[in-house]
Amino acid sequence: MAFNRIIRGLGWPDAPQGEVDFPGDRVPENVSDPELALLPTLFMAEGREHSDLARVGSVQVVGRSNNAVRLRYQYDTSVPVITQDRLERVATEIGLSSHGSGRNRFDWTHTRWSVQEGDLYRTVLRLLLDRPSSSAPTVFSVSTPPQIDPLQASAMMPFSGGFAAVYEAIVRAAEAVGMRCNRADNIWEHHTIIQDVVSLIDRSRVVICDLSGRNPNVFYEAGISHTLGREVILIAQHADDVPFDLRHIRYITYLNNAEGLEQLQRQLSDRMRTILRG
Repeated sequence: MAFNRIIRGLGWPDAPQGEVDFPGDRVPENVSDPELALLPTLFMAEGREHSDLARVGSVQVVGRSNNAVRLRYQYDTSVPVITQDRLERVATEIGLSSHGSGRNRFDWTHTRWSVQEGDLYRTVLRLLLDRPSSSAPTVFSVSTPPQIDPLQASAMMPFSGGFAAVYEAIVRAAEAVGMRCNRADNIWEHHTIIQDVVSLIDRSRVVICDLSGRNPNVFYEAGISHTLGREVILIAQHADDVPFDLRHIRYITYLNNAEGLEQLQRQLSDRMRTILRG
């Protein structure tokens, strides 16, 4: 079996059907063959991140010029949108692998239309069914697919006044590496506090959790952050504040005074800088 794979640098429109222009030198030699319109099509953007989306559908050539072809696309709305990072798991099965090693072995970083061998629908269906859990949260909601802001950091910490200087140090640490930092008590986007907290975590690249005082809310928020796969930095004023189940994870201890907060700021900036390079 075969299918069309069309990678478009600008990505594909959200509208379920429409027309777009595509570079005329990036298409198959038999692009005018009506048989291509009978093949299922994998529409992809350039990239392998959560924000890069792939869809399944059909395509037809409706016009040509010297430099471009006009494509009419239609998505199969019965197939959910796929985040392209997930396609890595089935890349070789649908002909997406190429030369290289590691993540570089996947050849979806250049605009082009090619015809690939493979059963597109069967593989995509298996991928969609292969989820860690079929149950969605009932107390709060998260974005599907994830909508992570690469420059957003968030702080999960007790809201008492004794932590104001700590929060300011966290904000300065984020700003030093070009990030923004916020915490849930500074926003009001939803009717419930827990949804504001989770939404902030959900869109954050980095979540700093201050376990000082063994605050149960912060423990809960740290668990959500780990479950959503965010980069979590644990900090605490005392090692005894870190619960047993988290002590295998590296954490930063700090003193809540001018010198201690200055050191905390440096350590956080160093760690966030490393995360951003990753």
